Amino acid sequence: MTNEIRLAFAHPSERAEATSGSDPLDRISLRDHIVEVEIGAFQAERGATQRVCFNVVVEVLPTGAAVVDDDVDRILSYDKVTEAIAFELAAERLNLLETLAARVADRVLLEPQAQRVFVRIEKLDRGPGALGVEIVRSRKTHLAPVETLVEEEPPKPRVVYLTNEARTSKNLSGWIDQLEAAEQPLILCVCGPDVSAPQTGQELTQRRVDLLAIEQNAWMLAARDKRCVVVDTRTELDWAMKNGQICVWAPSKIVLDAVEGPDAPPSDAIGIAAWFAEEMQAEAFWVVGAVDSSEVALETANRQINIEQSTL
Repeated sequence: MTNEIRLAFAHPSERAEATSGSDPLDRISLRDHIVEVEIGAFQAERGATQRVCFNVVVEVLPTGAAVVDDDVDRILSYDKVTEAIAFELAAERLNLLETLAARVADRVLLEPQAQRVFVRIEKLDRGPGALGVEIVRSRKTHLAPVETLVEEEPPKPRVVYLTNEARTSKNLSGWIDQLEAAEQPLILCVCGPDVSAPQTGQELTQRRVDLLAIEQNAWMLAARDKRCVVVDTRTELDWAMKNGQICVWAPSKIVLDAVEGPDAPPSDAIGIAAWFAEEMQAEAFWVVGAVDSSEVALETANRQINIEQSTL
Protein backbone atom coordinates (compact mmCIF):
# COMPACT_ATOMS: atom_id res chain seq x y z
CA MET A 1 0.00 0.00 0.00
CA THR A 2 2.83 2.39 0.89
CA ASN A 3 4.46 1.81 -2.49
CA GLU A 4 1.14 2.35 -4.27
CA ILE A 5 0.67 5.71 -2.52
CA ARG A 6 4.21 6.75 -3.41
CA LEU A 7 3.66 5.88 -7.05
CA ALA A 8 0.36 7.75 -7.08
CA PHE A 9 2.25 10.99 -6.40
CA ALA A 10 5.43 10.10 -8.30
CA HIS A 11 6.32 11.70 -11.61
CA PRO A 12 4.44 10.12 -14.54
CA SER A 13 7.73 8.67 -15.81
CA GLU A 14 7.88 6.41 -12.70
CA ARG A 15 4.26 5.43 -13.15
CA ALA A 16 4.94 4.61 -16.79
CA GLU A 17 7.85 2.39 -15.80
CA ALA A 18 5.86 0.67 -13.06
CA THR A 19 3.02 -0.18 -15.46
CA SER A 20 5.11 -1.08 -18.51
CA GLY A 21 4.37 -4.29 -20.33
CA SER A 22 6.61 -7.07 -21.62
CA ASP A 23 7.54 -5.12 -24.76
CA PRO A 24 9.68 -2.18 -23.62
CA LEU A 25 9.01 1.23 -25.13
CA ASP A 26 11.17 4.34 -25.17
CA ARG A 27 9.92 7.38 -23.26
CA ILE A 28 10.20 11.10 -23.68
CA SER A 29 9.08 13.45 -20.95
CA LEU A 30 8.13 17.06 -20.36
CA ARG A 31 8.64 18.12 -16.74
CA ASP A 32 7.21 21.09 -14.87
CA HIS A 33 6.02 23.01 -17.93
CA ILE A 34 4.20 26.00 -16.40
CA VAL A 35 1.72 28.11 -18.34
CA GLU A 36 -0.47 30.99 -17.20
CA VAL A 37 -3.98 30.41 -18.46
CA GLU A 38 -7.61 31.16 -17.68
CA ILE A 39 -9.29 27.90 -16.70
CA GLY A 40 -11.79 26.70 -14.13
CA ALA A 41 -15.49 26.33 -13.34
CA PHE A 42 -15.63 28.69 -10.38
CA GLN A 43 -16.58 32.33 -10.84
CA ALA A 44 -13.38 33.42 -9.11
CA GLU A 45 -11.41 31.73 -11.88
CA ARG A 46 -13.03 33.70 -14.67
CA GLY A 47 -11.37 36.77 -16.07
CA ALA A 48 -8.04 35.93 -14.44
CA THR A 49 -5.13 33.68 -15.27
CA GLN A 50 -3.49 31.13 -12.98
CA ARG A 51 -0.40 29.00 -13.18
CA VAL A 52 -0.96 25.50 -14.51
CA CYS A 53 1.82 22.91 -14.48
CA PHE A 54 2.06 20.14 -17.07
CA ASN A 55 4.02 16.91 -16.73
CA VAL A 56 3.75 14.62 -19.74
CA VAL A 57 5.38 11.30 -20.55
CA VAL A 58 5.00 9.75 -23.98
CA GLU A 59 5.88 6.11 -24.62
CA VAL A 60 7.13 5.74 -28.18
CA LEU A 61 8.22 2.95 -30.44
CA PRO A 62 11.98 2.34 -30.11
CA THR A 63 13.86 4.52 -32.59
CA GLY A 64 16.58 1.95 -33.32
CA ALA A 65 18.86 3.21 -36.09
CA ALA A 66 17.42 6.72 -35.87
CA VAL A 67 19.45 7.29 -32.70
CA VAL A 68 22.63 6.33 -34.51
CA ASP A 69 21.71 8.69 -37.34
CA ASP A 70 21.11 11.48 -34.77
CA ASP A 71 18.30 12.77 -36.99
CA VAL A 72 15.75 15.08 -35.32
CA ASP A 73 13.28 14.63 -38.18
CA ARG A 74 12.94 10.89 -37.41
CA ILE A 75 11.91 11.14 -33.78
CA LEU A 76 8.92 12.44 -31.87
CA SER A 77 10.04 15.98 -31.11
CA TYR A 78 9.51 17.48 -27.66
CA ASP A 79 7.97 20.42 -29.52
CA LYS A 80 5.04 18.18 -30.49
CA VAL A 81 4.17 17.86 -26.80
CA THR A 82 4.37 21.57 -26.02
CA GLU A 83 2.53 22.38 -29.26
CA ALA A 84 -0.28 19.98 -28.28
CA ILE A 85 -0.64 21.84 -24.98
CA ALA A 86 -0.53 25.26 -26.62
CA PHE A 87 -3.05 24.24 -29.30
CA GLU A 88 -5.63 22.96 -26.84
CA LEU A 89 -5.19 25.97 -24.55
CA ALA A 90 -5.76 28.28 -27.50
CA ALA A 91 -8.75 26.35 -28.89
CA GLU A 92 -11.24 27.43 -26.21
CA ARG A 93 -11.60 28.29 -22.54
CA LEU A 94 -12.17 25.13 -20.50
CA ASN A 95 -13.69 24.53 -17.08
CA LEU A 96 -12.10 21.18 -16.25
CA LEU A 97 -8.50 19.99 -16.10
CA GLU A 98 -9.83 16.54 -17.01
CA THR A 99 -11.09 17.87 -20.35
CA LEU A 100 -7.80 19.60 -21.08
CA ALA A 101 -5.76 16.53 -20.16
CA ALA A 102 -7.86 14.27 -22.42
CA ARG A 103 -7.53 16.63 -25.37
CA VAL A 104 -3.78 16.98 -24.94
CA ALA A 105 -3.42 13.20 -24.74
CA ASP A 106 -5.53 12.67 -27.86
CA ARG A 107 -3.48 15.19 -29.83
CA VAL A 108 -0.17 13.64 -28.77
CA LEU A 109 -1.44 10.18 -29.76
CA LEU A 110 -2.00 11.41 -33.31
CA GLU A 111 1.79 11.23 -33.73
CA PRO A 112 2.64 7.87 -35.35
CA GLN A 113 5.42 7.01 -32.86
CA ALA A 114 3.28 7.63 -29.75
CA GLN A 115 1.83 4.49 -28.15
CA ARG A 116 0.82 5.58 -24.65
CA VAL A 117 0.75 8.97 -22.93
CA PHE A 118 0.59 10.09 -19.29
CA VAL A 119 -0.68 13.63 -18.73
CA ARG A 120 -0.61 15.28 -15.30
CA ILE A 121 -1.98 18.82 -14.96
CA GLU A 122 -1.93 20.79 -11.70
CA LYS A 123 -3.24 24.18 -10.65
CA LEU A 124 -0.59 25.89 -8.55
CA ASP A 125 -2.51 28.93 -7.28
CA ARG A 126 -5.79 27.51 -5.90
CA GLY A 127 -4.61 26.63 -2.42
CA PRO A 128 -1.63 25.78 -0.24
CA GLY A 129 -0.83 22.77 -2.44
CA ALA A 130 -1.16 21.72 -6.05
CA LEU A 131 -4.60 20.60 -7.25
CA GLY A 132 -4.50 18.34 -10.26
CA VAL A 133 -5.47 15.40 -12.37
CA GLU A 134 -3.53 12.65 -14.13
CA ILE A 135 -4.77 10.50 -16.98
CA VAL A 136 -3.33 7.67 -19.07
CA ARG A 137 -4.33 7.09 -22.67
CA SER A 138 -3.21 4.32 -25.01
CA ARG A 139 -3.27 4.21 -28.79
CA LYS A 140 -4.73 0.68 -28.57
CA THR A 141 -7.68 1.57 -26.36
CA HIS A 142 -8.40 5.26 -26.73
CA LEU A 143 -7.84 7.63 -29.62
CA ALA A 144 -10.20 10.40 -30.60
CA PRO A 145 -11.18 10.48 -34.30
CA VAL A 146 -8.72 12.52 -36.28
CA GLU A 147 -11.46 14.67 -37.74
CA THR A 148 -12.33 16.03 -34.28
CA LEU A 149 -8.83 17.46 -33.88
CA VAL A 150 -8.44 20.02 -36.64
CA GLU A 151 -4.85 20.77 -37.56
CA GLU A 152 -3.72 24.35 -37.91
CA GLU A 153 -3.01 25.64 -41.38
CA PRO A 154 0.77 25.45 -41.78
CA PRO A 155 2.36 28.89 -42.09
CA LYS A 156 3.34 30.01 -45.57
CA PRO A 157 6.64 31.85 -45.46
CA ARG A 158 8.29 34.41 -47.68
CA VAL A 159 11.49 32.95 -49.06
CA VAL A 160 14.03 35.66 -49.86
CA TYR A 161 17.11 34.82 -51.92
CA LEU A 162 20.10 37.14 -51.36
CA THR A 163 22.86 37.38 -53.89
CA ASN A 164 26.38 37.81 -52.53
CA GLU A 165 26.16 41.50 -53.34
CA ALA A 166 22.99 41.79 -51.26
CA ARG A 167 24.31 39.56 -48.46
CA THR A 168 27.42 41.72 -47.99
CA SER A 169 25.67 45.07 -48.49
CA LYS A 170 25.87 47.71 -45.77
CA ASN A 171 22.08 47.98 -46.11
CA LEU A 172 21.46 44.37 -45.04
CA SER A 173 20.17 45.15 -41.53
CA GLY A 174 17.80 47.78 -42.88
CA TRP A 175 16.40 45.34 -45.42
CA ILE A 176 15.88 42.76 -42.68
CA ASP A 177 14.07 45.45 -40.64
CA GLN A 178 11.65 45.93 -43.54
CA LEU A 179 11.14 42.21 -44.05
CA GLU A 180 10.66 41.57 -40.33
CA ALA A 181 7.92 44.21 -40.14
CA ALA A 182 5.55 41.96 -42.08
CA GLU A 183 3.66 39.27 -40.16
CA GLN A 184 4.52 36.37 -42.46
CA PRO A 185 7.39 34.02 -41.54
CA LEU A 186 10.69 34.84 -43.22
CA ILE A 187 13.32 32.42 -44.54
CA LEU A 188 16.51 33.74 -46.12
CA CYS A 189 18.48 31.78 -48.73
CA VAL A 190 21.98 32.53 -49.97
CA CYS A 191 24.35 31.37 -52.68
CA GLY A 192 27.86 30.03 -52.42
CA PRO A 193 30.99 32.20 -52.58
CA ASP A 194 31.83 34.06 -55.77
CA VAL A 195 34.93 31.89 -56.13
CA SER A 196 34.48 28.33 -57.36
CA ALA A 197 34.14 25.63 -54.72
CA PRO A 198 36.85 22.94 -54.62
CA GLN A 199 36.37 20.41 -57.42
CA THR A 200 36.27 16.73 -56.48
CA GLY A 201 35.84 15.26 -59.95
CA GLN A 202 32.98 13.06 -58.76
CA GLU A 203 29.28 14.01 -58.99
CA LEU A 204 28.02 12.87 -55.58
CA THR A 205 30.89 14.30 -53.58
CA GLN A 206 30.81 17.53 -55.60
CA ARG A 207 27.15 17.90 -54.74
CA ARG A 208 27.96 17.86 -51.05
CA VAL A 209 30.86 20.27 -51.46
CA ASP A 210 28.69 22.76 -53.35
CA LEU A 211 25.93 22.53 -50.73
CA LEU A 212 28.46 23.10 -47.97
CA ALA A 213 29.72 26.17 -49.81
CA ILE A 214 26.19 27.61 -49.61
CA GLU A 215 26.04 26.78 -45.91
CA GLN A 216 29.30 28.65 -45.28
CA ASN A 217 27.66 31.80 -46.55
CA ALA A 218 24.55 31.06 -44.48
CA TRP A 219 26.72 31.19 -41.36
CA MET A 220 28.41 34.35 -42.62
CA LEU A 221 24.99 35.99 -42.97
CA ALA A 222 23.93 34.89 -39.48
CA ALA A 223 27.12 36.41 -38.08
CA ARG A 224 26.13 39.82 -39.45
CA ASP A 225 22.70 39.99 -37.80
CA LYS A 226 21.87 38.23 -34.53
CA ARG A 227 18.20 37.93 -35.51
CA CYS A 228 19.14 35.39 -38.19
CA VAL A 229 19.44 31.75 -37.15
CA VAL A 230 20.84 29.03 -39.41
CA VAL A 231 18.37 26.14 -39.70
CA ASP A 232 18.75 22.84 -41.56
CA THR A 233 15.79 20.60 -40.64
CA ARG A 234 12.09 20.79 -41.47
CA THR A 235 11.21 20.26 -37.80
CA GLU A 236 13.18 23.31 -36.75
CA LEU A 237 11.87 25.36 -39.68
CA ASP A 238 8.27 24.59 -38.69
CA TRP A 239 8.98 25.59 -35.10
CA ALA A 240 10.78 28.77 -36.15
CA MET A 241 7.96 29.88 -38.45
CA LYS A 242 5.40 29.42 -35.67
CA ASN A 243 7.54 31.40 -33.25
CA GLY A 244 8.59 34.37 -35.37
CA GLN A 245 12.24 33.43 -35.83
CA ILE A 246 14.11 34.62 -38.92
CA CYS A 247 15.76 31.60 -40.52
CA VAL A 248 18.73 31.27 -42.83
CA TRP A 249 18.36 28.00 -44.70
CA ALA A 250 21.29 25.56 -44.68
CA PRO A 251 20.29 23.29 -47.59
CA SER A 252 22.36 20.10 -47.26
CA LYS A 253 20.06 17.96 -45.14
CA ILE A 254 16.73 18.79 -46.79
CA VAL A 255 18.14 18.58 -50.31
CA LEU A 256 19.99 15.30 -49.71
CA ASP A 257 17.04 13.71 -47.85
CA ALA A 258 14.42 14.71 -50.43
CA VAL A 259 12.64 11.89 -52.25
CA GLU A 260 12.24 14.16 -55.28
CA GLY A 261 15.07 16.62 -55.02
CA PRO A 262 15.67 19.75 -57.08
CA ASP A 263 16.51 19.46 -60.77
CA ALA A 264 19.01 22.29 -60.40
CA PRO A 265 22.53 21.33 -59.29
CA PRO A 266 23.81 22.81 -56.00
CA SER A 267 26.08 25.12 -57.99
CA ASP A 268 22.83 26.79 -59.13
CA ALA A 269 21.94 28.21 -55.72
CA ILE A 270 18.95 30.23 -56.92
CA GLY A 271 17.50 27.11 -58.53
CA ILE A 272 17.90 25.28 -55.21
CA ALA A 273 16.22 28.19 -53.41
CA ALA A 274 13.31 28.21 -55.88
CA TRP A 275 12.80 24.45 -55.34
CA PHE A 276 12.91 25.00 -51.58
CA ALA A 277 10.28 27.76 -51.85
CA GLU A 278 7.96 25.35 -53.62
CA GLU A 279 8.59 22.65 -51.01
CA MET A 280 7.70 25.12 -48.24
CA GLN A 281 4.58 26.28 -50.14
CA ALA A 282 5.93 29.79 -49.89
CA GLU A 283 3.60 32.74 -50.29
CA ALA A 284 6.28 34.55 -52.29
CA PHE A 285 9.83 34.09 -53.52
CA TRP A 286 11.88 37.28 -53.67
CA VAL A 287 15.25 37.66 -55.32
CA VAL A 288 17.32 40.51 -53.90
CA GLY A 289 20.17 41.60 -56.12
CA ALA A 290 21.07 41.21 -59.78
CA VAL A 291 20.66 37.71 -61.22
CA ASP A 292 21.96 36.80 -64.66
CA SER A 293 21.35 33.03 -64.69
CA SER A 294 18.93 30.28 -63.60
CA GLU A 295 16.10 31.50 -65.84
CA VAL A 296 14.74 27.97 -66.14
CA ALA A 297 14.61 27.60 -62.35
CA LEU A 298 12.81 30.93 -62.02
CA GLU A 299 10.21 29.94 -64.62
CA THR A 300 9.65 26.66 -62.78
CA ALA A 301 9.16 28.45 -59.48
CA ASN A 302 6.82 30.97 -61.09
CA ARG A 303 4.32 28.22 -61.85
CA GLN A 304 3.89 27.56 -58.13
CA ILE A 305 4.53 30.81 -56.24
CA ASN A 306 4.66 34.55 -56.71
CA ILE A 307 8.14 35.72 -57.64
CA GLU A 308 9.71 39.16 -57.56
CA GLN A 309 13.16 40.52 -58.17
CA SER A 310 14.07 43.53 -56.09
CA THR A 311 16.85 45.58 -54.61
CA LEU A 312 14.61 46.62 -51.70
